[in-house]
Amino acid sequence: MHELALCRAVLAQAARIAAAHGAHAVRRVELRVGPLSGAVPELLREAFAVARAGTCAQEAELVVHEGAVEVECGACGARAPAAAPNRLCCPACGDWRTRVVAGDELLIERVELALAPRAREEESDV
Repeated sequence: MHELALCRAVLAQAARIAAAHGAHAVRRVELRVGPLSGAVPELLREAFAVARAGTCAQEAELVVHEGAVEVECGACGARAPAAAPNRLCCPACGDWRTRVVAGDELLIERVELALAPRAREEESDV
């Protein structure tokens, strides 16, 4: 299950962000996961619960936003959602010479931090 390794990498980045902003904890992590990313959203959620233990994100919530596959056609120039993750032909002209422009990503969209009391008493979004 490579989702555990992915979650550990996401949490390491969230910890770096927290340290850079003087936060004492990560409260929430939001990811954008495309269907061609190779990651299964439900397995990410399960792995996150395991990977966060003992970290500054041990009580953090994981929110996964599932993206759609979008292609750009090399023949007609159209940019549109693909008919399905495994049907990457141009939806406008049917040509097979397309380029995936969205849907293969696994991105950290947002990290919500709890700032240390000496830095600020309120929460901050990064």
